Amino acid sequence: MQIDHDVLSKLEKLSHLRIDESKQEAVIGQLSDIVAYVENLGELETDHLDAAFSTLTGGTPLRQDTPSGDPSIPTSILEHAPRHADDFFIVPAIID
Repeated sequence: MQIDHDVLSKLEKLSHLRIDESKQEAVIGQLSDIVAYVENLGELETDHLDAAFSTLTGGTPLRQDTPSGDPSIPTSILEHAPRHADDFFIVPAIID
C-alpha cells in the first residue's frame, strides 16, 4: 500500500486530526515505514503455528473481571462532556 497525500487526507478525516502542511511529508514517510514493516510481517511463515500459540507457560494469566474504583467518577466526567444522557457520552454517528 502506498501512502500519499490522498490517503493522508482520508486518515485526517477519519481521525478528526489536522496535520500541518509543513509536517505532512514527514508523516507520510513515517506511515510508509509502518506499512512496509507490517507488510514484512505478512511474509512470515506461520502456517505451522497453533492459533493459540503463546510464549507464556500455561497461557495468558487471567484476572477477575470486577469493577474497581469509585463508581461516581464517570458522573463527574460526564458533567464536562459537551453532550451526555443518563450515564453515557453522546457522540456523532460514524457508521450509517
